[in-house]
Amino acid sequence: MSETAISIVSSKALITLFGACDQHVRRIRSALGVSISARDGRIHVEGDQKAVASATAVLEELQALAHRYGVLTAEDVTRVLAGVREGETQQQFPLIEVYKPGRQIRPKTVGQARYLEAIVNNEVVFCYGPAGTGKTYLAVAAAVSYLKRAAVRKIVLVRPAVEAGESLGYLPGDLQAKINPYLRPLMDSLHDVMDHDLIKRFSDEDVIEVIPLAYMRGRTLNESFIILDEAQNTTVPQMKMFLTRMGNGSKIVVSGDITQIDLPPKTSSGLVDALRRLCGIEGIASVRLSRADIVRHPLVQKIVNAYEEQRKSRR
Repeated sequence: MSETAISIVSSKALITLFGACDQHVRRIRSALGVSISARDGRIHVEGDQKAVASATAVLEELQALAHRYGVLTAEDVTRVLAGVREGETQQQFPLIEVYKPGRQIRPKTVGQARYLEAIVNNEVVFCYGPAGTGKTYLAVAAAVSYLKRAAVRKIVLVRPAVEAGESLGYLPGDLQAKINPYLRPLMDSLHDVMDHDLIKRFSDEDVIEVIPLAYMRGRTLNESFIILDEAQNTTVPQMKMFLTRMGNGSKIVVSGDITQIDLPPKTSSGLVDALRRLCGIEGIASVRLSRADIVRHPLVQKIVNAYEEQRKSRR
C-alpha cells in the first residue's frame, strides 16, 4: 500500500476538483482503484503504488485546469485520465474569446491546439478527421474571435448541399427554407458561441453569411473569415472555385471527413484532391485530427473505432 497527499488552496477549489456530488473523484476512484479523501486542507490518495502515482498525476493536472479555467467538466476528467494512462501530459491551451458571456472555449487536445495554431499562422488551412473532433466548431469559434477583435469584417460559412446517402425529395417552402437543413450544423456551432439576437443583427447587416457552396461562384471576399464545412462532398472544380474566392486580408478554413464522402460513385472529392495538390505551398497548411481528438460523448470515440476497424478488415 502507498499513500500521498496533495495540498488544496481553498474549499471552493476542492468542490471544483471533486465535482458536483463528488462525480469527478468517484470516476477517478473507479478508474484507478484508489481511495481518495480530503481532510486538513489536503487530498489523500491511498492504494497500490502505481495506481496512487497515476491518481496523483490526474488530480494535479485537474487542479491546474480548474485553477486556469475556473471549471472542470466530465470531458476534462475523461481526457486527463486517458492521457495519464497513455503517459501523455495534458497541456493548458489558451482560451478563444467569443461573444457569448461566460463561454470559455479552448482546444482540448494537442491535435486541436495544432489546428488553431495553423489557423493563426496560415491564410488557408485544411483540417480533416473523424466526426466529433471539433473541426467545424473550433473553426467557427476562431472566426468569431477574429471578428470580435476586428481582424476581419465578415464571416462567411459555406456548405455543399449534398444529401448523406438518402434522397430528401422536394422540400417545401421558399429557397431559404430548402437550404436551411444543409446549413443547420453551421448555425448550431454559431449559436453556441454567440447570442441569438447578435447573430440576427449581424446576419441582417451582412456581417455573418451562411450560404450553400453554389452561391460562392463569381464572388471575391476581402477581409473575411471563410469556412467550408463538409468539404469532402465538394467536387474538384467546386473546390477550385471556392478557394479562388479569397480576397485580400481574408482567411479560409476547409474542414471535412474523408471517410464519409457522399458524392456519386467515381466522382473525385475536392478535399482529397486539394490535400494532395496544394501540399507544400507557403501559406497553406493541412492538419489531420485523429480518433484521439474526439471530444464528444465518450461513446462517439468507441463508435468511430468500431467502424474504422471494420473498414480496415475489409481492406
